[in-house]
Amino acid sequence: MKVAKLVSFGVLLGLLGGVGVSFAFAADPVVTVKNAWVRATVGPQKTTGAFLQIDCKTELTLVKVDSDVAAMVEMHEMKMDSGTMKMREVEQIACVPGKTTELAPGGFHIMLMNVHKPVKEGDHIALDLVFENKQKKKTTVKVDAVAKGLNAAK
Repeated sequence: MKVAKLVSFGVLLGLLGGVGVSFAFAADPVVTVKNAWVRATVGPQKTTGAFLQIDCKTELTLVKVDSDVAAMVEMHEMKMDSGTMKMREVEQIACVPGKTTELAPGGFHIMLMNVHKPVKEGDHIALDLVFENKQKKKTTVKVDAVAKGLNAAK
């Protein structure tokens, strides 16, 4: 009976993935990704950003992001440096248990570069987030991010 409840709960969580929430779990969710969105492109623009929130129950590190919509995907950070806002690629983003890790405009974010076609408001963009735990075991979380217009902040 307990197994049937777990399976039903897992099916329900999988269905919720279609609304921009994804889960990776065994008996209990380890990683929860919520509020995933991508900024729609304008005109011939070939680069855009993806943003989301990560909650985890154990110490994890986001080590890679993939998406079929772009030729290249990188994790970046925006940071003030001598009075100038600069963006740089980062190799990983630490996720602390009990604290939401925010990937948002003006901070950590995901860059989708050389997108294969324009990203229009309302499009659904698949992202594969690869997390690594302290034992170097990797887990991939599939995320459905919805494209929002140019002025979207969250």
